[in-house]
Amino acid sequence: MTTTTKDPILVVIQLTGGNDYLNTVIPYDDGRYHDSRPTVGIHADRALPIDDTYGFNPALPEIKALYDAGKVAVINGVGYPTPNRSHFRSMDIWHTCEPEKVGTEGWLGRVIRDIDPHAENVLTGVNFGRGLPRAMALSGVPVASVAVLETYGVLTGIQGEPERGQALDIFARMYSPTVGLGATMDYLGQTGLDALKGADILKAAPDMYTSSVEYADTGIAKNLQGIAKVLTANLGTRVFYTQQGGYDTHASEADVHPKLLGDLSRAVSDFYADLREHDAADNVVMFAFTEFGRRVKDNGSGTDHGSGGVAFAIGDPVRGGMYGAYPSLAEGDLVEGDLAFNTDFRGVYGTLVEQWLGLDAKPVVGGSFEQPEFV
Repeated sequence: MTTTTKDPILVVIQLTGGNDYLNTVIPYDDGRYHDSRPTVGIHADRALPIDDTYGFNPALPEIKALYDAGKVAVINGVGYPTPNRSHFRSMDIWHTCEPEKVGTEGWLGRVIRDIDPHAENVLTGVNFGRGLPRAMALSGVPVASVAVLETYGVLTGIQGEPERGQALDIFARMYSPTVGLGATMDYLGQTGLDALKGADILKAAPDMYTSSVEYADTGIAKNLQGIAKVLTANLGTRVFYTQQGGYDTHASEADVHPKLLGDLSRAVSDFYADLREHDAADNVVMFAFTEFGRRVKDNGSGTDHGSGGVAFAIGDPVRGGMYGAYPSLAEGDLVEGDLAFNTDFRGVYGTLVEQWLGLDAKPVVGGSFEQPEFV
């Protein structure tokens, strides 16, 4: 549980496409790993050692440095019963905590509702990226979704204040409730008004931000820098979300995967340094996850959809180290050629919800699951 007097903040990073667990946290001392991956395997002497058995991908030196400083929890073998190898269905399960049926409520939508039950702050949850992730979707819960912070807003091209005010009034009326159309129009009306309010508040954040940290010119770095701008503006945002795509490495994995991990590693390190510079790191936990891992055996160029993945918690409040058992690569322990999960992702969420954010995890994740104590 947090010891800071500041409100705890959660930053979720979705690694979209199915990050290759075996090539991210490498069982470099296991001959079965090397035998299974003649094309995409990482040679033992290139891994960045965590211990005598496991090591980080060589593209993760910044995350390895944070791990050595006790700021990274590696959560092994994360998944759920009866794994699904469809990107869409598996990600939907992660977003809604509903492995048995198609869910309609996002787990972070429930979190935002519990943090701010009367929706007093339209910026309690902010997504950086296009669209709204299912994880944050919940009727009546406002969430701002930002593509580029500096250009975020409504009708910002209208410079004159009277004209802009008039145009915003027309826009608000278009989105306001229409008599006789019931709850749907009420929701749409409130959503439109919340978007207006959030846009006007967020547009001030870039002008309030200065930093000596030079982020890379990558999508994930830009999004994390955008999060830093809003977070350090102290607008009351408690849940941030962003994603990095490209992890569906069926082909050319030896080239594609290290580039993705390298971009992620530097972006996370720069974001952490930015928070430290602003005295804002003591109440922020980053959480990186993916919908599933990849198959144990490579396909000659990459890896196909698998199960059993890895998640990371990163930040000053994190108790660093390895959590959960790394799944066995023994043939008899595999699930249809894939790693078996041994840590239910709902328990990992439970740690974030209960031990970090201080909320009741049961209604958020849909039950009681063992919570690894990484915060």
